[in-house]
Amino acid sequence: VQLPASGGGLVQAGGSLRLSCAASGLTFSTYAMAWFRQAPGKEREFAAAISRFGVSTDYADSVKGRFTISRDNAKNTVYLQMNSLKYEDTAVYYCAAGPGAPWRPRGKYEYWGQGTQVTVSS
Repeated sequence: VQLPASGGGLVQAGGSLRLSCAASGLTFSTYAMAWFRQAPGKEREFAAAISRFGVSTDYADSVKGRFTISRDNAKNTVYLQMNSLKYEDTAVYYCAAGPGAPWRPRGKYEYWGQGTQVTVSS
């Protein structure tokens, strides 16, 4: 299973980025998908999750209203649209695949990608 995340980079505060994770080696539509992030010196934390067919989503309070998670099962891809980025959003963002709710515990996810760096300059 591979979950390579892409789309990270350097952006000014207030800007936007769109992350992508093109999954392979698994039956994509049978997995809930999530984005986690890990800032330097901090634990990896939940950011957003989406159900198998995109009907339900969940967001951490810190990103709610600014980030949008979506998926395209025909392309085996999950996205994270990040708007109004803040300095504190700086982190490595990881894509993860799991069986479903509850979505927030890291231990629920079976597969993890390598991550992509997002750096927000203040």
